[in-house]
Formats: sequence, structure tokens, C-alpha cells
Amino acid sequence: MTVPFVLLVLGALAAATAPRLLARADWPEREPVLALWVWQCVVAAVLLCCVSAMALTASAAWVAVRGHVFAFAPRGVEDAYGLPGYGRWAGALAVLLALGGVWTAAMLTREVRTARGRRRSRRAELQVRAPRLPGESVPPGERLVVLEDPRSDAWWLSGAEPRLVITTAALGRLKGRQLDAVIAHEQGHARARHDLLLHCAGALAGGFPQVPVFAAFRDQVHHLIELAADDTASRRFGRLTTALALVELNEPRGVFGPSPGPLAELPGRVNRLLAPVPRLPVAHRLRLTVLSLLVPAVPLIITFGPGLHALT
Repeated sequence: MTVPFVLLVLGALAAATAPRLLARADWPEREPVLALWVWQCVVAAVLLCCVSAMALTASAAWVAVRGHVFAFAPRGVEDAYGLPGYGRWAGALAVLLALGGVWTAAMLTREVRTARGRRRSRRAELQVRAPRLPGESVPPGERLVVLEDPRSDAWWLSGAEPRLVITTAALGRLKGRQLDAVIAHEQGHARARHDLLLHCAGALAGGFPQVPVFAAFRDQVHHLIELAADDTASRRFGRLTTALALVELNEPRGVFGPSPGPLAELPGRVNRLLAPVPRLPVAHRLRLTVLSLLVPAVPLIITFGPGLHALT
């Protein structure tokens, strides 16, 4: 039972240490897109460890499962894993890991359904507050909705008919290119499909709140996607314009006061735009990308290692 044990230990180490290592790093805020990629690779590695261990232990416990897992394997590969020697605990461990997978799927389904419910509620509210005029035709693709509201706000409503919603108070506060920067920010979220990342992170953290990597992944995704969208807007309209747009849009909420509340990270985002730190060199970014790819590759190498060794 060496391979499943190594996989589970590796997954536990990655889940416990990766959040601490990434928290100490000073580059994620400089490269939020790359940081999101690294987080996804780490989470994928942890999940691969669990899935691979489940497949091997289930193969050791039940012949029917073994026949499916090793159906296309060359002769001698199955013997290299020593499945009969895994012991009676293989079945119990396989069931436990399978239950974890089912629980993950259930949490993801709940997260998606909750998000759809919120979208339906917000769309219904929009239809009441901003109804279509008689004979009004809706152009295909994106649609801008101006909402009569004394609160300054703007958001992207994803779904089958994506809409960018902006309030009249926001239009009154945003001047010229500041409005363009806010629109570019929201479009950056839509093009990168940040909503999918939020669903996955929320499902994993909600299903396994005691696992450090999943809780940290959820928190960091919320933070990094905003930085990435800020960068999208600043590349088109400048950092100063984007920073001023954030200030004008959120100042009425008291974000920049002594008690900023749930939007406490906004002052940091504005400071990041006004005092930018140079991006990492291209070679450094390339190295981080390659090293990130190696993280989920390690569980695969451990899983297929005995079989590959048997073929040599």
C-alpha cells in the first residue's frame, strides 16, 4: 500500500504548507493572474492525490474496479502495484475517499444552484426596476442596463444573457474615462470567467472548511480576481484613471474611512494602482509557470511510476 500512502501524505503536505508558502511570497499581488494559476495547480494536485489513492485502493479491494482501472494496461503493469498486498483497510479507505468525492460534487452542485438562484432573483429585480420598453429589441451579446438608484454601484450579471448593470448614481460620479475603466474592469471578470473560479473555490471551502488549502484558495480567489480585473482596466485606461474610478465608485460607502467593513481591501487596491511595483521579469514568470505545472504532475508521476518501471 505504498503508493496510496505516499499520495495521501503528499496531498496532506501540499494542503498544509502551500497556503503558508504563498502567503509569505511577495509576488502574487504583482502577478495576480499567475498567482491564480499557481493556486489552481496546487488545488489540482491535492485533488489528484485523493483521486489516484482512491482508484488504487478500490482496485485492491474489488476485482471489478481493478478490471476497469487496468483494462488497457499492458501485461505486468497490474502486478507492479502489488494490489493483493494492500490489506483489508484498502476497501475502507477507498470508500472514505469516494465519499469525499461525492461530498465535493454535492457542494459544487449546491454552489452552482445557489448562484443561479441569486442570478434569477437579480434578473427578476432588474425586470421590475428597468423594464423593457414596448417594441424594444435586445441586441445579441452584452447589454448595458442603467438602473435608477441613489447608491453608486456597477456589477456584471453573468448567465445566458450577460448584462452590465450600472446605477445612475455611478454615472453621475464617474467622469469620462473613469466610466470606461469601470466597464473594462467588469468585462475583465466576464472574459476570464472568474465566476467559475469563485464557484469551485466556494464549493471546496464549504465542503471541507478544515482543509487549509481550500479555505485559503477561496479567500485568495476573491482578492486576486479583483486585482486581475484592475490590471485589465489599467492597461487600457491607465492606473490613475482606474484608481480614481474605484475611489469615486466606492467613496459613498465609507470604504476609505476608519471602519471600511467588508470592502476593506479597496484602499489597498487603490494604493497598488497609484504606487505600482514593476512586474516580474518574463523569465521569472516563465519559471513560475513551469514549476506550477510540475506540482500536479508529481502525483501523476507517483501514480504511474510503478507501471512505467514495469515496462522498462
